[in-house]
Amino acid sequence: MAIEVRPAAVFEDVKTIVGPKRPDANVCWCLSYRIPSKQNLALQREERGKFVEKLLAEDPPPGVLAYEGGEVVGWAAVHPRADTSFATNRKIPHVDDAEVWSVWCIRVRPGHRGKGISHALLQGAIEFAKSHGAPAIEGYPVDNKGNKVDLTMAYVGTRRLFEKAGFTKVAETTSVLNGFPRVLMRLELR
Repeated sequence: MAIEVRPAAVFEDVKTIVGPKRPDANVCWCLSYRIPSKQNLALQREERGKFVEKLLAEDPPPGVLAYEGGEVVGWAAVHPRADTSFATNRKIPHVDDAEVWSVWCIRVRPGHRGKGISHALLQGAIEFAKSHGAPAIEGYPVDNKGNKVDLTMAYVGTRRLFEKAGFTKVAETTSVLNGFPRVLMRLELR
């Protein structure tokens, strides 16, 4: 079955992928890198979902969704780096002053993994950034050298996933996730 990736516009679909099982749970909602830390910590429980709903109404929305046979199966957070905490992150360097976009979270629903959805999501994120005039797109995956990454930490992607999409490593970072160093990968779009 074909995988279709499109801009995140349907709140219930975003909620299915990144929202909590219980409405009062204090889960990420993929806001950790999207908004300043202080604001992220201040948003509690249902407020988090309401904030995401507001972000979905903005142009551009905060990411893309993957669908298989009309069912939502994945999410990729992608947005201009200037509007994310990567703009001020001390562990992830800035290579230059280009107005790049960042892709920082790729999630595939259980039961749908192993079908190439992560690859489709990353390609969709690239096309989304390109369609909004981004000169380049960056990711900050782990350099796991083929070793297994814990699924709860795999959301940043792997260096290999990004290389398959045409990204190249342009810098080391001082960020480590799940025991693996993260690297700055970039793809020029112009």
